[in-house]
Amino acid sequence: MANKVVPTKANLIAAKSSLNLAQKGYNLLDKKRTVLIKEMMDLNKKAQDLQNKIEESFRAAYESLENAIVTMGAEEIYSIARTSKPEPDYEIISKSVMGVEIPQVHYEEKGKNLEYSFHRTTTAFDDASLNMENIRYLIYELAQVETSVFRLAQEIKKTQKRANGLEKIQIPKYEEIVKEIDEILSEKEREDFFRLKKVKDKKQKKVIKS
Repeated sequence: MANKVVPTKANLIAAKSSLNLAQKGYNLLDKKRTVLIKEMMDLNKKAQDLQNKIEESFRAAYESLENAIVTMGAEEIYSIARTSKPEPDYEIISKSVMGVEIPQVHYEEKGKNLEYSFHRTTTAFDDASLNMENIRYLIYELAQVETSVFRLAQEIKKTQKRANGLEKIQIPKYEEIVKEIDEILSEKEREDFFRLKKVKDKKQKKVIKS
């Protein structure tokens, strides 16, 4: 018998209870895995969209910057760049998705308020600056999404491992224990029944003879 469990009714009840818990645990893990996979697939699609937007923004920004260099000169652009203020602070907090901590980047968008005088620049330079500003926020969002995908993938792997352990090891083990104990107890009940029947038959024969 699996794990040499003594075939008693108490052990049969305990084995059925353990089997039930293992099956419930597997079902919960399976649902969790499904939710996490869907979440990760949605984020993967979002990451791809963000990467496309970043590439488009970079392409537009560099095109505008090249035009600005032609119209303003590289020295003037470097001069404006040196007066740029430091990047604004941002905060990273977390939210929970099925027990997985997902990062959230909180920042304040400056909008379209440029930090230099419009009299020193051209439209091409302004377009490049706005595109670069937009890219920063897209990169924040992409970093948030890609980190989330990585953490979800790790949790899916852990969940898969635990679910496999229940499905391939624990559940079959308890199923075997329940089956074997049930068969032994059923056989014992049949033997007891036939034994009692023989005793009754002997008593009835004695009564008839007397």
